[in-house]
Amino acid sequence: MIEKGNKKTINAWAFYDWANSVYPLVITTAIFPTFYQTVTTRELADGGTSNLISFFGNTLPSPAVYSYVVGASFLVVSFLSPILGGLADYWGNKKFFLKLFCYLGALSCGTIYFFDVNRIELSMLSIFFASIGFWGSLVYYNAYLPEIAEPQDHDKISAKGFSLGYFGSSLLLISILVAIMVLGMKAKWAFVLVMLWWIGFAQYTFTVLPHFSKQREAGKHPLWKGIQELKKVFIEIQDILVIKRYLLAFFVYSMGVQTVLLMAVLFAAEEINWGDDSKSKTGLIVSVLIIQFIAIAGAGVFSRMSKRYGNIRVLKVAVVIWFLVCVWAYTITTPVDFYITAAAVGFVMGGVQALSRSTYSKMLPETKDHASYFSFYDVLEKLGIFIGMFSFGWIVQLTGSMRNSIFVLGAFFIVGLILLFFVPRHKWTN
Repeated sequence: MIEKGNKKTINAWAFYDWANSVYPLVITTAIFPTFYQTVTTRELADGGTSNLISFFGNTLPSPAVYSYVVGASFLVVSFLSPILGGLADYWGNKKFFLKLFCYLGALSCGTIYFFDVNRIELSMLSIFFASIGFWGSLVYYNAYLPEIAEPQDHDKISAKGFSLGYFGSSLLLISILVAIMVLGMKAKWAFVLVMLWWIGFAQYTFTVLPHFSKQREAGKHPLWKGIQELKKVFIEIQDILVIKRYLLAFFVYSMGVQTVLLMAVLFAAEEINWGDDSKSKTGLIVSVLIIQFIAIAGAGVFSRMSKRYGNIRVLKVAVVIWFLVCVWAYTITTPVDFYITAAAVGFVMGGVQALSRSTYSKMLPETKDHASYFSFYDVLEKLGIFIGMFSFGWIVQLTGSMRNSIFVLGAFFIVGLILLFFVPRHKWTN
């Protein structure tokens, strides 16, 4: 029997956020998007610029290529996570799979050092596998929470993990910026530092977290066992109305949330009038830091609000704010406008991510197969992000402007909000 509420175990669990949060900040938010825009933009003879690149024989805007590749990685994770979630429960060793995806993601980040626009298809594989590694590891990371803590503590512990992640990743980002601007380090070394940070600090988590080992059932192939567990959870969810309706709402609003986070910097680089390239890079980094530090406060504010008003009510407020951010973002053109947008995104980002995870964990029935339940959560989130990213990329490909894609994201938030109103009351979430 695993002791719930053990401070050392909880701290080790939360510390994995410190380790892996450098990926979403440095790779998907701050350094790589500006690096990617620079290497995929070329000057034209008439003095203008073009972001069109050849990708598997097709000429596409570079933001669309990025959106499609990242979206495809989420599709792969959505198919892998239910099978691997079942395998983890069957073998009883979540830590093995947590390590596996951690190392895949971190090592892939390191290989971005060799990114070459002339071999864009091969280079984008690093982005593809880094995304799979990061999001795949979260299947097992999330599944630990209900096994190491009581439901009433999930919000606080989840917010603690996110806060550690924001602090740690911001610390590395600031160090990278100092190294680039003061010491003259090339930007591509940042990807190597992400690899070392992620692997290095994850060792504390791996050392402390328990294995949850259990004996294998005779005559059962682990792959089929995973599929059987998936089917079992699917059937159980049909009889749990609160989970079924919550997951549907989560599925829809996640299409918008993660797409905004993944494409925000590329959007700003393309659509905001920064004045010149130097001001653009500086402004984008400032925006990212605004998002990071305000997100720390946001996670804490939304955690306290959830205790007073209930998770579902607070999630409704968060989704409304996301919609308003989309409406505002469609109109902005100046750096100051984007700084305001970044502040709003940061405030609501920490809240909706932490609350979504902890709300679902509170709804779970008494069972030992939490990895399988969280694989469902991850499948819906990743399929939602896949739809969001491909919708975003498709609109960019059709119109040549990322600004037009914001309409689609706004629609996701409206539908998600409506669905949240149909989630029944639950003792831990209302």
